[in-house]
Amino acid sequence: MHTLTTEDLSRQPQRLLDDAARGEASLVTHEGEPVLLAVPLGADIDTSEVRLELAARLYDSQQISLGVAARIAGLSYSEMIDALGARGIATIRLEPGELERELAAFGP
Repeated sequence: MHTLTTEDLSRQPQRLLDDAARGEASLVTHEGEPVLLAVPLGADIDTSEVRLELAARLYDSQQISLGVAARIAGLSYSEMIDALGARGIATIRLEPGELERELAAFGP
């Protein structure tokens, strides 16, 4: 799956059609946020990969929970954690200072 910014799409709209012609989905982002997922309608598209990619992107942008991502992707909770890890997406997200508070709870 290719990622294009809205600026890329404005300059090169043909890229979206070229990706579709190759059977590849494209994600368009605006200021780093996903705004459009273009999925080709060819018979050769791997819908499981599209669902996984969509779930991973939505989870990474903190728009859905891990459980919802797993359901979208059609994976178990642990399979989704593995798939996110393979994409370099953290599944444990700590707020600033949270780790220090957790460690302090264990004592000196």
